[in-house]
Amino acid sequence: MTFLIRGKIALVLKVIIITLISSVLLMLTQSAIAQHQYVIGAFLALTVLLITLTYLTKISIPLKFFIPGILLLTAFVIGPILYTVTMSGFNYKTGNIISKQEAITQVKARAVEATPEGISFDIKLGKSDGKDAILVSDIPNLKYFISTEDSRTPVNASDVTLNEFGVAVSAPNFTALTDAELANADTSYSNFHFKYDETGFISLEGFDAGVVSQQVLDYSESKDQFTNVLTGAIYTDNGRGNYALADDKTAILEPGWRAPIWFENYTKILTDPRVRAPLVRVFIWTVVFALATVLTTFALGLLLALALNKPIHGRRIYRSILVLPYAMPSVMSILIWGGMFNTEFGAINTLFGTHVAWFSDPNFARVAVILVNLWLGFPYFYLISSGSLQAIPSELLEAAAIDGANPRQIFRKITLPLLLQILSPLLIASFAFNFNNFNLIYLLTGGGPRNELDGQIAGATDILISYTYKIAFGAGTQDLGLASAISLIIFVLVASISLYGLRKSKVLETFA
Repeated sequence: MTFLIRGKIALVLKVIIITLISSVLLMLTQSAIAQHQYVIGAFLALTVLLITLTYLTKISIPLKFFIPGILLLTAFVIGPILYTVTMSGFNYKTGNIISKQEAITQVKARAVEATPEGISFDIKLGKSDGKDAILVSDIPNLKYFISTEDSRTPVNASDVTLNEFGVAVSAPNFTALTDAELANADTSYSNFHFKYDETGFISLEGFDAGVVSQQVLDYSESKDQFTNVLTGAIYTDNGRGNYALADDKTAILEPGWRAPIWFENYTKILTDPRVRAPLVRVFIWTVVFALATVLTTFALGLLLALALNKPIHGRRIYRSILVLPYAMPSVMSILIWGGMFNTEFGAINTLFGTHVAWFSDPNFARVAVILVNLWLGFPYFYLISSGSLQAIPSELLEAAAIDGANPRQIFRKITLPLLLQILSPLLIASFAFNFNNFNLIYLLTGGGPRNELDGQIAGATDILISYTYKIAFGAGTQDLGLASAISLIIFVLVASISLYGLRKSKVLETFA
């Protein structure tokens, strides 16, 4: 099999594989550039170059092993982090999602209203001299004309063909759209303003009706401002992603666009009580939840490990049973527990003869969350505690017993300190995991209970990550910029707590 690793056959296979991978990446590069995703396109092009240089030359042998990991780390870790940092400095929320040029186009398209006279016509979509046009029927006055975006051409009544309703369906120099063409006409014709007179135009209301309308807002590209042609009000760029009146900052035109506001999202977290108050409450519960989860799961797992560390009958069966909650998919377990906590039909209330509204009362909901997480987490700590107990030299325990120490003293003075030294990194990792345990909160309680009538976003069981998710993708206003800022704060908090815990446990000194 060495010919597959070395020699001409291996070289040919390598060239073929690299060519296929590069072809796919170049196709994706072209697609990204076509969609104006220039950063992604540049990264993919650089990836092709690095792969080609690394595997088709002898520039660096170690790089052949490191380059896949480096590229994946850049694409799926460093890239999202940099994007999150960037978006945290933008006004990026509902109403301010698109680019400025797209926003200008949409504002102009929306700034249309029917004229006070309320004139409407029956129309027929088609082409005139190769241009998109409509054949207009003024039935009460028996007048007809062809209208394009820049011209209006009268047509004699004797030259048109009418249907049974008196609507013109054909005329000289006008070709009506076929049924197949009508199916694709909505996106193109609906954006056109067909000429009516010097001040008004015909806008479509469906495929067979048009209304004489007027442009309410006029955009000046040189001044970068909108002017209301009816009232004379001027809307200028407010520097925050919207056109607004100079004397009334709340009077803005929508939609807006993504605009840099630098550190405003961070200052809002500290200064805006509507953001600060729920965030502080959620942060406190997040810390309590993560600590309670680690302590309870570790305590129960260690207790079971100590109990089964002694030779008892059927120990293998007991160990297999204890591992089952860990082997079962957590999503399924959470959903089953959610049904068991149901107030009316849940097994828990039925078993104890109670009528506790587990998910309606904040305190009971928090207890339910911790209990379910205890069920999901104790098998993990049981397994690692069992392995750690096996690693403790039995000579230490025997020597302590000979010196007169009782089992409690042996556990407190020898077993537990050694276990904590071994398991400290795992305890810290478990805390960090539960600090961001989105699945449990989202599937079990949805972050509730919360008072939706008062417009509350944060519920009683929301942790920072689920609260951030609601800010970013909630049913109401989606504030992606603020959510990005909170995400970075979560990252700093978890990293700081983890580093502090590792330093206090002195576990890193063993690797020095």
